[in-house]
Amino acid sequence: MTVGDTASAREIYEFGPFRIDPERAMLLRAGQPVPLTPKTFQILLVLVRRSQEVVTKDDLMKAVWPDTFVEEANLSRSIFMLRKALGETPQDHRYIVTVPGRGYRLVERVRVVPEEAASVAAASHTRVDVQIRETPGPKRFLLWGALLSTVALGGFLALRHPTPPLTEKDTVILADFSNSTGDPVFDGTLRQGMAVQLGQSPFLSLVSDERVRRTLKLMGQPADARLTPQIARDVCERVSASAVLEGSITGVGSEYVIGLQARNCQAGDMLAEEQTQVAKKEDVLTGLSQVASRVRARLGESLASVETHSSRLDEVTTSSLDALRAYSMGWQLHAARGASASMPLFRRATEIDPQFAMAHASLGRAYADLDQSDLAAASIERAWQLRDHLSEPERFFLTALYQLLVKGNIEAAQQICETWAQAYPRELRAHSMLSGGINKIAGRLERARAEALKAIDIDPDFAMSYYSLGSNSLYLGRVEDADGALAAAAARGLDIDEFIMLGYDIAFVNGDKARADREADRARARSGGESWMSAREAVVEAYAGHLQAARRISQRAVVQAQQAGQEETASLWEAGAAVREALFGNKTAATERASNVLQLSPGREAQYGAALAIALAGDSSRAQAIADDLERRFPEDSSVRFSYLPSVRAVIALNRGEPERALESLQIAMPRELGVPPSSISGLFGALYPIYFRGQANLAAHRGAEAAAEFQKILAHPTIVISDPIGALARLELGRAYVLAGERAKAQSAYRDFLALWRDADPNIPALREARAEEAGLK
Repeated sequence: MTVGDTASAREIYEFGPFRIDPERAMLLRAGQPVPLTPKTFQILLVLVRRSQEVVTKDDLMKAVWPDTFVEEANLSRSIFMLRKALGETPQDHRYIVTVPGRGYRLVERVRVVPEEAASVAAASHTRVDVQIRETPGPKRFLLWGALLSTVALGGFLALRHPTPPLTEKDTVILADFSNSTGDPVFDGTLRQGMAVQLGQSPFLSLVSDERVRRTLKLMGQPADARLTPQIARDVCERVSASAVLEGSITGVGSEYVIGLQARNCQAGDMLAEEQTQVAKKEDVLTGLSQVASRVRARLGESLASVETHSSRLDEVTTSSLDALRAYSMGWQLHAARGASASMPLFRRATEIDPQFAMAHASLGRAYADLDQSDLAAASIERAWQLRDHLSEPERFFLTALYQLLVKGNIEAAQQICETWAQAYPRELRAHSMLSGGINKIAGRLERARAEALKAIDIDPDFAMSYYSLGSNSLYLGRVEDADGALAAAAARGLDIDEFIMLGYDIAFVNGDKARADREADRARARSGGESWMSAREAVVEAYAGHLQAARRISQRAVVQAQQAGQEETASLWEAGAAVREALFGNKTAATERASNVLQLSPGREAQYGAALAIALAGDSSRAQAIADDLERRFPEDSSVRFSYLPSVRAVIALNRGEPERALESLQIAMPRELGVPPSSISGLFGALYPIYFRGQANLAAHRGAEAAAEFQKILAHPTIVISDPIGALARLELGRAYVLAGERAKAQSAYRDFLALWRDADPNIPALREARAEEAGLK
């Protein structure tokens, strides 16, 4: 019979050699349990209850993930695992067939059997053949007693499994492989492959390479020292890990023997050992996957977990040892010398194997680190097309990266990272992304700070977590806590460029010029530091009204970025300069610099800056065209939708004498108005702009009190604005608002504050000339 959707959950279903118990969420094959994840079992149940019908992908997604945003790749992955559990091969889909463009169908006819007939099989994990003959009197009860005693003994013995060597709270060190083959292609490559394989496990937690390198330095070893078994055990003890995993590869004629041992850190006792032999070099990665899965099970991970999270390396990375070697070397260089040094090797990996998804994703991540958003998006987009060639943790990583850097959809990225953190509680990257752009852009700064603390707890030697903790503390106005994060990082010997940027911002907020100068000197001692420090110094000069100095320094930053081949970075510095000129009233200069931006880069932040500068300069039709193009290209981008477009459209409406329409455009920005958009982080402009333009719209509508409230909001959050010139101009606009509100004394005070800040500003700035004339009229 065909089973309908209304079949009772108390019934047991059968097809072929399989039996499905919905109440116990159990799949049995010939009486033996078949491990399935809960979601995979739910998919099977839907297909079983609608056997021989086509079930659309959409119906399956709604049935299994009713209230959660997930990618279709999750469904594909679950179908793959279900087919694997049912014993299907890629060439023989005996039970589940794909109906192209529609969904899936269980082709077997399903039978329903009474629960009583299946209860013994469903309750037992082993087959027991017992013959009972009717025996009168006491002997009958003795036989039943014996049977019950046997069942009880079986249950007792089942509980007496040896204690597993590790628990899910333990961490492990992965040593370098011992390579006695003489073939350098295995050097570093097999350790990288093993890291990917073990990284699929929700049970094992590998100590990060960043933490290993820092520990090596504390031991007096080079940061890139080879992790021999003895050095790995020394590192293991220092970081309080539980075990060291030692791999080996040996040549036996034309064949290879791959081994993996797990040893206790302190005593060196063997916890688990596995090896396998493969016939040729091309099979080494498959052999690596096999020994990894066996050792995981020996160390205490459940068979169901190992089965679910054990895709072969050639399925989720690459089948090319040469590509994997280039990829591995890329990450080694990334750790030692940064993103620029790693990119050629990531690019080489993609050239050797164009289907290597994580190589494309890593190349995109490196571009993003250098603020080259268009190149980053192109590489991540290519990786996205290859996402079926990823392990589950890597798929989480890529999906979050795709939503954040390509689509710009922080709501989707947040859901993905939160699901990722639940599935892999000690996954640093999930909390790192939640502590970064995802929650910063949305203005959820307390949550971002909490995620940074979680990331530090997982790995106290990951430098970016301290930067996230410090920057989020600064945005929240907790300046001492921000400095404390830098001090904590320094105490662990951590030092990255972002710490200098944060220290410089803290110095500006505190008015500490001596410290700012020290941070600038530190930056210029680093490769590429001249450009980004010059950009920051230009913004600080502009904040004080030193526009000529700001122009000179900003131009130097642009040229330095171009000389380094970073056109997108150059466009960001130029966009910030264009916005400054427009805010200060220099319309011609603003238009010229915005035109330069449009020639340099089509990146969204640069284009936003150009559109805003052109709108502020009064060219509404041109600004509208750029805004429309942004909306077309980035329909899901949260910053575009909730900050960039509302700001540009508000200025256009004000140009047309429509303040109410400007306020209407800005309404959508209100829930996220205290967020920190990417333009502010990478281009140093754009923080709190919706608030600033809402204040100007209220001024245009002659609502002085409402306008004053908006400008006061900006002045109340100096650690979000930092050195963006609207922090200075808000004082001037506040004075104008008080004039409209009829509060003459407050207006005079606000004007005095602004003129004191700009006491030695360039005298020919239009905004300054207007301020002096307006202040004089109040006397």
